Amino acid sequence: MRNLESEKDVKHHTEHVESASLGPDKETTRDVDEQYTDGDDGVPVTGWRKLMRKNPSLDFMREVAEANAQPLDPVEVKKVERKLYWLIVPPLFIDYAFYYIDKTTLQYAALFDMKTDLKLVGTDYSNLGSIFYVGWLVWAIPGNLLLAKFPLSKYLAINIFLWGIFLMAQAGAKDYGTMVALRFVSGMFEAVADPCFVSITSMWFTRRQQPTVIGLWYCANGVGIALGGLLGYAIGHIPTSSMASWRYEFLIIGAVCSLWAIAMAVLIPDAPYATRFLTRREAVVCMSRKRDDYHTVEKRQLKMDQVWEAIKDLKTYLYFFLGFFANVPNGATSNFGTLVVQGLGFDTFRTTLLQVPYGMFIAIMILVAIYISHLTHAYNIRTYLMAGVTCLTVLGFALMAFTTGTAPRLIGYYLTGSSNAVFVLALSLVSGNVGGTTKKVLTTAAIFLGVAAGNIVGPYSFISSEAPIYRTGTIVCMASRAAEVVVILLLRLCFVRPNKQRDKLFAEGDERYDPMGQTYTDMTDKQNTHWRYVGESSSFSWAR
Repeated sequence: MRNLESEKDVKHHTEHVESASLGPDKETTRDVDEQYTDGDDGVPVTGWRKLMRKNPSLDFMREVAEANAQPLDPVEVKKVERKLYWLIVPPLFIDYAFYYIDKTTLQYAALFDMKTDLKLVGTDYSNLGSIFYVGWLVWAIPGNLLLAKFPLSKYLAINIFLWGIFLMAQAGAKDYGTMVALRFVSGMFEAVADPCFVSITSMWFTRRQQPTVIGLWYCANGVGIALGGLLGYAIGHIPTSSMASWRYEFLIIGAVCSLWAIAMAVLIPDAPYATRFLTRREAVVCMSRKRDDYHTVEKRQLKMDQVWEAIKDLKTYLYFFLGFFANVPNGATSNFGTLVVQGLGFDTFRTTLLQVPYGMFIAIMILVAIYISHLTHAYNIRTYLMAGVTCLTVLGFALMAFTTGTAPRLIGYYLTGSSNAVFVLALSLVSGNVGGTTKKVLTTAAIFLGVAAGNIVGPYSFISSEAPIYRTGTIVCMASRAAEVVVILLLRLCFVRPNKQRDKLFAEGDERYDPMGQTYTDMTDKQNTHWRYVGESSSFSWAR
C-alpha cells in the first residue's frame, strides 16, 4: 500500500522558488521562467537572493507525485541514469583527486627540505598537520549549515577555488607562524568538501546506488595519492636556483585546483529541477526513481525539530566516533606516511614513487569493497563488511609496529590503505540512513567533526624522537582502528533493532509501518514509520 498525499498537502509542504512554465512538449523541452519566488506567497526574488539555493516549483512537485503513482519505464530510467553517471561522477572524481592531492601536499613538501627552510623543531611539523583540521573543525558546522542555503555545486566550486588560492599562498611562507595561519584558513575552506560530495551524491542517486557512486569518486583518493607521488617526483627535479622544490609543490597544485574549480562550477548542476542538462521529463524521472528511498525533493529549509532529534539521536554520536577513530590514523599517515617509508631505507625520490602502488592499492580496495557491497545488497551486511575490512588495517599497523624487516613493514603500510574502503561504506551509511534535510546536514557534519578531531589528534601520536620508526604512533593507530570496529558493530545494533520492531508491527497488520509506503513531506528516519535502515538485517529488505 502506498500513501499518496493530496495535492493540497503537497502544496502545503512545498516552498516554490523556481516558477516553471511547461512548453507543449514536456518530453524534450525545459521552459523555465527566470522569475524565482520565495515560499508560497509568489513574491519574485530579485538581486543577490537569486544566488540562493532554489526550491522546486509546485508544478514540478506535482509532476513527481503523479509519476510516483505509476511504474516508470525501466528503459527510460536506465537512459536517465546513464546520463547522470556521466554528468555527475567524472567531475566529482576529479574534484576528489585534487582534494586529496591538496591534503597530502605537506608530506611531500617535508621530503624536500621544507622543515629545514622553515626551521621546524619539536612538534612544529605535527602542529602544521593538525592546525589544518582545527580550521576544518571551526568552520564545519556553520559551513555545513550553508549547504541548505546555497546551490551545492557552486558552493563547492567557490570553496575549491579558495583552497587553491591559499595553497598557492603557502608557497610564499617564510616562517612557521605564517604557515600555521595559512594552513588554518585552508582547513576552513576544505571543511565543506566531503559533506558537499555526499549531499550531491544523495541528491542524484538512489540509496542502492550511493555506495557505488561514493566509491567511484572516492577512488580518486588513491589516484590522488598516486598522482601526488608522481607530481612530487617530477617537481623534485625542477631546478631549485630560484625557488625551493617544496614551494613549487604548493604553487603548482594550488593553481591547478583553482582553475579546475571554475570548470567544475559549470559542469555539475545544482539540482534535477534547476538544470538545463536534463529535459523536464528527465528531471521528473530522476526524482521519481527514488520513490522507494523515502526521499522527498530537496528543499531549502532549517527545521528545529530535526535539529533536536539529531542532538538526541545516539547514532549522531556514533557517527562522530566513527569519523574520529577512522581518522586518528589518517591524520598520522597523511602527514608522516612518506617519512615512515623513507625511514625504511629509501631515498627521497624512491619514497615518492612508492606512493604510487600505495595509491593504486587504495583504489583497488575501494572498488572491491563497493563491488562486494553491491553483490550482497539484498543481505544487508554492509556493516559486517566494514568491520572485516577494518581488521585488515589493524593487521597492517601491527606489521608496522611489531616487525623489523623492510618488506613486512612496507606491506603493513600498504594494508593500512584498506581503511579508505571502509570510509566509503561509512559515508553511504550516512547518506542512506538519515532522513530529513536538516537532520542529514547535521549528521553529516557530526561524522566530519569526528574526522577533523581525529586528524588533529593523529599527528601528535607520532613523536619526533622516535623517527623514523614511530612505534608509539603506529600502536595508537592500531588501537584506534580496533575501536572503530566496535563503533561499527554498535551502529549495526542501532539499525537492526528499529528495523525489526517496525517489521513486527507491519506483520501484525499496522499499515503505518509498511516498508513500501511513501511520504512527500520532509521527515526524519524516526518520524517516517515506513523507513528501514540499510546495512543491517530486515525482514523486508527486499523491498528496497
